[in-house]
Formats: sequence, C-alpha cells, structure tokens
Amino acid sequence: MSTLVVAFASLVGFIVAYHTYGRWLARRLFGLRKDAVVPSHELRDDIDFVPTRRSVIFGHHFTSIAGTGPIVGPALAVFWGWLPALLWVVFGSILIGGVHDMAALVISLRNRGQTIGEVAGRLISPRAKVLFLSVLALALSVVLAIFGLVIAIIFAIYPESVLSVWIAMPVAIGIGIWVYKKNGHLLIPSLMGLLILYAAVYCGAYVWPIELPANEGGFFTPVVVWTLVLLVYAFLASVLPVWLLLQPRDYINSHQLYVALALLVIGLTLASFSGQADLIASAPAIAKPENVPADAPPILPFLFITIACGACSGFHCLVSSGTTSKQIDCETDAQAVGYGAMLLEGALAVLVILACCAGVGMGPVERTTVEGVGQYSNVVAADGTALTGSAAWRTYYRTTKADGTPGGWKDHKLPQKLAAFIDGGANFLSVIGLPLKFAIAIMAVLVACFAATTLDTATRLQRYVLQELGNSLHIKPLTNRFVATGVAVGVAAAIALGVGDKPGTGGMVLWPLFGATNQLLAGLALMVAVFYLVRRSKPFAFVAIPMAIMLVMPAWAMTYDLVYNWIPDRNWTLIVFGIGILALQAWMVVEGALMWRNSQGVLEPPIRGFPAEPSS
Repeated sequence: MSTLVVAFASLVGFIVAYHTYGRWLARRLFGLRKDAVVPSHELRDDIDFVPTRRSVIFGHHFTSIAGTGPIVGPALAVFWGWLPALLWVVFGSILIGGVHDMAALVISLRNRGQTIGEVAGRLISPRAKVLFLSVLALALSVVLAIFGLVIAIIFAIYPESVLSVWIAMPVAIGIGIWVYKKNGHLLIPSLMGLLILYAAVYCGAYVWPIELPANEGGFFTPVVVWTLVLLVYAFLASVLPVWLLLQPRDYINSHQLYVALALLVIGLTLASFSGQADLIASAPAIAKPENVPADAPPILPFLFITIACGACSGFHCLVSSGTTSKQIDCETDAQAVGYGAMLLEGALAVLVILACCAGVGMGPVERTTVEGVGQYSNVVAADGTALTGSAAWRTYYRTTKADGTPGGWKDHKLPQKLAAFIDGGANFLSVIGLPLKFAIAIMAVLVACFAATTLDTATRLQRYVLQELGNSLHIKPLTNRFVATGVAVGVAAAIALGVGDKPGTGGMVLWPLFGATNQLLAGLALMVAVFYLVRRSKPFAFVAIPMAIMLVMPAWAMTYDLVYNWIPDRNWTLIVFGIGILALQAWMVVEGALMWRNSQGVLEPPIRGFPAEPSS
C-alpha cells in the first residue's frame, strides 16, 4: 500500500498547487490577460509562429520538455533512496520548476517570442545576452549529442521499439496536412494515429523487431548508425513548418503518454492492493552509505542536478521561450502550458521513481548472469545458453547482478537505468493483464518517442540560438535557418562520433557535464526573470530564492567534479568545458550585479513596433 499512498499523495499535491500557487502566479505576479497581443498572431508566418489551440500546444510543450529527462534523472537518483528523490521532484516542480517554466514563457510572450537569452540583452545588458546565448549553444550541443545517443541505445536494447517510432513520423505529417491545409478536425485523426502507433508496437514486439547487425569492432555499430539517422531526421524536423510534423507528432505522443500514465496508475494500484508492489520493502527510503555505489557522488549537491526534468530543468526555458511562446494562442494559456505541464512532468517523475523501486522489485523481467566488469563478452541466459553480439549487449544492460536478480535501485549507469524504468513499468502493466513482452514494447516506445521529441525540439532551439548569435555577432551565414540547423546537427554529430575512445560514445563522455550545465541554465533564466520583476517593482522573492538554489547547486557540483574527478584524471575535454561554462556563468552574474541598482523600477527599452506591456 505504501506505493499507492505515495502516488496518490503526490498527485493530490500537484492538483492543489496548480489551483492555488499556479493561479496566484498567473493572476497576481504576472497578470496574464486574455486580450493581450501574442507573438503567434502578430508575427504569424505558419512556419515558426503559428496560433495553436491550448490542447495541442500543451501536448507539444509537454512532450518537448519531458523527453527522457523525467525518466533518466529520477531513475538514476534512487540509488540514494527513494525519499530524497521524491521530495525534490514534488516540491521542486511546484516551487521552482513550475515558476521557472512559466516565467520564461510569459517573458518571451511579452518580447515577440524571443528566447530568454535574447531577452537578457534588454533586461540585463547586451553582454549578458551574448554570454547567455553562448551558454545555451554549448548546453544544446551536449543535449543533442546525449539524446541522440539515448534513442540509439533504446533502439539497440529494445529493437521492438524501432518500427513504431518511425511509423509515427509519416502519420503525423498526414495529420498535419489534414488539419492545417484541409481544415479537418484534429481529435479523431490523432486517435486513429495513436491506434496505428500501438498496432506498430504490436508488430515490433511479435512480427518485425528491427535489429541492426552488431558489427563488433567496426565503426558503424548500431548506436552509430541510429545516431546518424536520428540527426538527419532532426535536421529535417527543425526546418519544416512546426505544424507539419512537430505539433501533430507531439499531440499523438501526448495521447500515448496519457494512455501509458493511466495504465501505469491502474497497474500500480492493483499491484499495491495485491501486495506485489511494495515500495518500502523494495528499496530504502534513504540508502545506507554502504549500499550507495562506491563511485557515486555525494547526495548534496548532486541530487539537485541528477534530477532535472521532473523537478526543475534549464532546458525548459529554451522550450518555453524558443518554440512554445511562438504558438500560444492566448496569454492566459500560459498557466496551463507553462506551470501545468511542469506539474504533469513531476507526476511522471513520481511514477518513474515508483517503477524503478517498487516495479523492478516485483521481480526481474529477464534473468541472466553476467561475468566480468565493464564488458558483455560472457553473458549467459537463465537456461544456460551463451549469448553473443547484440543479444548479449541488450541482455547485459537489462540486468547487472551476477546472481540473476535485477540491479534495481542500486544501479546508477544510464543504460541500466533506462532499462530499469522500462522493465519496472512493464511489470506494472503486466498486472492488468498485458503480456509482458507487449508491455515492455509499450514502455520502450514511450521512452524512445519522448526522447525523439527532445532531440528534434532541441535542434530547432539550437537553430534559434545560433541565428540570434549570428545577428548579435554579425555573422550573416548563421542567420540562415538551413545553415544554422546544419551547424547544430554537424556539431552534435562531431561530439557524438568524434569524442571518446569508441565511435558513438561522445554523448556519454560529456554526460557528466549535462546535469550541472542544464541546471545552471535554469539559474540564469530565473535571474532574467528576477530582473523582469524588479524593473516592474513587483515582488521577486518567489523567483529569487529558486534562482539562488539553481545557481549555487550546479556550480557547486561542477566545481566538485573539477577538483575531485576531472582534474585528477586529466580529462581535458571535461576540464575545458567545465571551466568555460563556470566562467560564463560567473561573468553573467557579475553583469547582473553591476546592473542591479540601475534596474529597480526602470523598465527596459521597448521593442519597436510591439504594443506596450500593460501595467498590472
């Protein structure tokens, strides 16, 4: 019953927070108005600026901010115990993450859809704009390399997920043409698209799992091939009109998520009542020191950067101000889209924590033994059959215990934790009668589809950032959307394939940078929001306290890594990236401190041609 109690209490907390704190933020702090002019109408071009109904933009925004973030972070963090992870997710999303996302969205809405980095130039200083955009460009390069790798890993471990992920693309394009060019209704076609997606899931599980040759020792391993294919897709998705692929695909994905969440909650409820899922018996609330992996970092400050999406994530400010603000149809929709989507992501993160602890604790999906450390050359199935090639690779990453029991909450490596959520979630689904093989396919497709939304949205955001940098630094070629997108994809490919000792491992090499860099972005975005409120003589403590937390914790974590890990190991890639990012952050904070006194009660210069912001 402990599993169900935690899930229910968290859900109630999110609902209450939306209707109290979220409403206060929308009405009192930011003064949202139905009659305000929004960028999607004023600058409509039907490519990036497209007025979009709230249900559609909510789905697009939610699937873009979610991706695998609320899956990977909470799944990794539970090796410290499920209670710290749960508390950070619930209170972080309500008091920090939701405020951050909504603030970035509102500020961009009132600045012609500019990204939060571009707005920093007027709210703080021109140098702050270039500094912030530079941090954004570095962070998004890491995001593209990592999430391309994440999807490639899922495709390699779970070949049953490949077919349905790619089937979703042409289905989404067809729906986009039907809705925007033929003026057709959206709901029924999107539900039909969802049925096609689940039919493809079934085919992938039982008829046609798409598995590439292992090619051990060669350059074009499955991970490398899938990474290249995914980056080509990301290029196309970035330059196509947003209504043609991203919006309808994300709307279908939002339906998929709602179905999966409902199934997970039903399965979790039944498993709790039957006694199969027991959170307290499966994993400790707070792990004892001897149970924490020897090479794991300290919980403080690393809990706050390990769990980003699901509590607070700097990537969200890019989505809010980069794509969503260009599609919001009415300013008052910002509460549901900005604050509400963050709380729903928090709910997903809670389910991930329960799946990785109570769900995996229900029993292993696939029993194997693995001999050797850091390799998968000697993998033996439960019936004694020796596994080689891609079968051994997949099996190794789905269990790490030599005695045949699942690794569960103790594992803290990315591939294992992806597998822990997929297999743990599948255990919940199996309780309601779904065949385990089909349940695994559903969960794998869910993760892969949301990782794909992060990948293509991040590519589009990187295009915006590079174009803004091109304008600011007078580099004319970068202002072209095709050139900017090509640079974004090219840099991501170079990192993913050219960094590291093996092709396709670049994303993992830079993985230690991801958490701290992402959270520093949140701190800088909240700093911009503080200046926005201060210039309007509004109360700013509700944003300043989260800002301080999101500036101090990631800087502390990155400094710890530099001193105790990267410098002693002479890992020059991480040293250069880490020092560079910390220096950019410190410089921007100094810029803010210098401008603080002259900003209080003084509005920033207006954007020419944009209606004056109403006083409230």
